[in-house]
Amino acid sequence: MKDFVSDGVIIGRHIKGADLKSGLSFFTEESDYLQLGSWRYDKGRKLSAHIHNYVKREINRTQECIVVMAGSIKVIMYDEGGEFLEEVRVNSGEAMVLFSGGHGYEILDNDTIVFEIKNGPYPGAEKDRRRI
Repeated sequence: MKDFVSDGVIIGRHIKGADLKSGLSFFTEESDYLQLGSWRYDKGRKLSAHIHNYVKREINRTQECIVVMAGSIKVIMYDEGGEFLEEVRVNSGEAMVLFSGGHGYEILDNDTIVFEIKNGPYPGAEKDRRRI
């Protein structure tokens, strides 16, 4: 797992297959708007059924997680001021959590498949983001 940091702020976190441990693991802090965890169990393991309670949350920023299912992408990260920070290749079976700052993507392989997970509800592009 590698963090990308600008001025003490985590912009993104790259999670690779080698970071997946046995059992339940989370790659985010409880205070993050977006939570990313992994399960790694053997056949036959049963997880307790549960219902999530209604809990009022105030969310004032969109965070997203990109999971590359096939192919690979380049994630280009920017700091809060829109200045280029760093770029990282994310391959099949890897994930990138984007906490703050800005980001862009470049698809590196044909037929790349990516899941994007972010907190909602989504207010639309005009309210949610500004172009760099």
